[in-house]
Amino acid sequence: MKTIEIAAKIRICSHIELTDEQKSVVEAAKKATSGSYSPYSHFKVGAAVLLANGEIITGSNQENAAYPSGLCAERTAIFYAGARFPDVPIRKLAIISRTGDVFGSEICSPCGACRQVICESEVRAGAPIEILLCSADEAYIFDGIEGLLPFGFSGKDLK
Repeated sequence: MKTIEIAAKIRICSHIELTDEQKSVVEAAKKATSGSYSPYSHFKVGAAVLLANGEIITGSNQENAAYPSGLCAERTAIFYAGARFPDVPIRKLAIISRTGDVFGSEICSPCGACRQVICESEVRAGAPIEILLCSADEAYIFDGIEGLLPFGFSGKDLK
């Protein structure tokens, strides 16, 4: 038997320490929480993607009484960006949550399905996406999806 260890590089910083570009994506994600339709969980999630052309596209979680029919904020933003700008790579993704008017004290991490979509977006663009998982005070910054999804499944696995 052989054992391997998987490690992820995570930079943790306060919102004040973010670059101006990172701050703009985080602020857009915060604003996106206002578009959340979450009458069941009351857990509002906002996501924002910064595209290589400078555009910022946002999304929010959209719930449905038939739970599997809803969609996470991350996929809403990524799919809208892909539909609107199909050939423009995503450079950054920020995610934040709130309950009521209070942003979360813990980071908001994407679900498995969203991680898979982020993986596909990186493959599609041929470049990693900087991911900012945010709380009210901090951001955990990943240089790409591999830190959140080691052994990700992509098109190369279909060959």
